[in-house]
Amino acid sequence: MTTRTTKRAQRRAPLTRERVREAAIKLADQGGIESLSMRKLGQELGVEAMALYYHFANKDEVLDGIVDLVHSEIDLPATGADWKTAMRQRAISVREVLSRHRWAIGLMESRTNPGPANLRHHDAVIRSLRAAGFDIAMAAHAYSLLDSYIYGFALTKMNLPFDTSEEVAEVAQSMLQPFPLNEYPNLVEMLTEHVIKPGYDYGDEFEYGLDVILDGVERVRDTA
Repeated sequence: MTTRTTKRAQRRAPLTRERVREAAIKLADQGGIESLSMRKLGQELGVEAMALYYHFANKDEVLDGIVDLVHSEIDLPATGADWKTAMRQRAISVREVLSRHRWAIGLMESRTNPGPANLRHHDAVIRSLRAAGFDIAMAAHAYSLLDSYIYGFALTKMNLPFDTSEEVAEVAQSMLQPFPLNEYPNLVEMLTEHVIKPGYDYGDEFEYGLDVILDGVERVRDTA
């Protein structure tokens, strides 16, 4: 189907909030959140921008809508599941979702008008922790700690200047070449003995750190 035919089909289909949200998240995924405007969104849907205002009052409401859509993709902690398993699976799911929607990291916790998927997600995490014996203050501490790690790791991974171990070697050589050979021996040791080994993936560090945090939270809970 050609682009022109696709646009004609879009114009024939009724415009709904769901269609607007799906088109908006597509634009954000392709070009970042800065690429999203009501004009471009109308073009993507084959309608005049004014038609969008029947469903969304402004761009900020669109952002609320697509952030809620991202939250809906995250696996919720299952009722009755072991809390560490539930938190681990939820953390991995958040990271996977953020890798698909890289623009969302800075918006996930910024909305003052969150949608139902957003609220349901937060409520389910708190429910899982409370059911595991966390008092409300400790649940808040654990939630904050986990999300700081998840979002921080996702942001770091997103901004690394390499993806593969081969690229790590190239970047490392370029970085260290201007300096004397033995200027930074500890960094060189980590790079040569660990990071540039075949099969290394910085993303694998995520689950190691996650398990350390979960074990630490469990010890604090049990002590309390």
